[in-house]
Amino acid sequence: MPDEADAFSLNYAQARAKFLEAAETAGLHVTSYPLALPGRDGEALAVDAAWQGPRQATKLLLLSSGVHGVEGYAGSGAQTALLQDSAWMEQVTASGIPVMYVHALNPYGFSHIRRVTQENVDLNRNFQDFTAPLPSNPAYCRLHPLLLPDKWPPTWGNRAAILGLIATKGLRTLQVAISGGQYELPGSMFFGGAAPTWSHRTLRQVLREHTAQVRQLAWIDLHTGLGKRGQCERIFMGSNNDTAGYARANALWGRTAPLVQAGSATSVSAPLTGLVWNAALEECPQAELTGVCLEFGTKPLLEVANALRGDHWLHLHPQTPAALQASIKQRLFDAFFVNTPDWKRNVVAQVRLAAAQALDGLCR
Repeated sequence: MPDEADAFSLNYAQARAKFLEAAETAGLHVTSYPLALPGRDGEALAVDAAWQGPRQATKLLLLSSGVHGVEGYAGSGAQTALLQDSAWMEQVTASGIPVMYVHALNPYGFSHIRRVTQENVDLNRNFQDFTAPLPSNPAYCRLHPLLLPDKWPPTWGNRAAILGLIATKGLRTLQVAISGGQYELPGSMFFGGAAPTWSHRTLRQVLREHTAQVRQLAWIDLHTGLGKRGQCERIFMGSNNDTAGYARANALWGRTAPLVQAGSATSVSAPLTGLVWNAALEECPQAELTGVCLEFGTKPLLEVANALRGDHWLHLHPQTPAALQASIKQRLFDAFFVNTPDWKRNVVAQVRLAAAQALDGLCR
């Protein structure tokens, strides 16, 4: 069995090749959904869905990666490691529960080392009803000029102003205002979009094509960038007033400690809207959704925020000298992926554990 750390990659083309090779070796059927844009190195981009197990089963485990582009480096590695793990593959076969591995939901961001899609949209804020009024975030609009100044790196004055806000308002207050999502400024950070993105539409297509027979859907979505290095927070995937869904999720993944709810005082995540799991509620109305987000910590929150600021500044200033571009991209990469064997093996171990718990629960 290969070293689990070797399942991870440092560019999208390699990550996709490893995933597809592992799926082919395991004898899985893969459905690919190509994006008609080139990758950072000219490679083809696609969302790939690999199916393991019986097609007509009424229960399904969905394991997804790359909602937030650059976060796909961790999720892809974990998915590939599972596909290369003969013990896991045998466990899935013995359970009779199919598993669908959805690789790189945001392939553009994955390849181009961005958290957002090619539309500069945060995919995990994009599942809104765009025929209705969109949420307003005036606090973010006030912060926008400070977050994305005219020059990069920011001046000492800009840094001092932000540190002053943290001192007076608190880091958590700023996190909520900044990362909660905004729909007023298309070129800025955490933009939720004005319409469904390509990745949004593609996820819905994947669900329509593969889950019509499913009555019980367990979904594990993989993310990085929040929390202490190596820490894995299990966040309930669902509305905070969905008590039945929360109870089901805890029955699968909360036996040691209850799942946290996004935006709660104990969570590393802020309150969010327009999340990807809404697609399952709408495209799989016949299925009972039970979901969890696994959030893997990397660097301190302020470092991650500054890396994101730099990337969005670069998006607005494409003529930036190559050396500064490379520095900004490397900083963003490091904010969402820790390139050390211990961190990568921990990601695989936590994903494998959560997946095994889901199988066990679905077998009951």
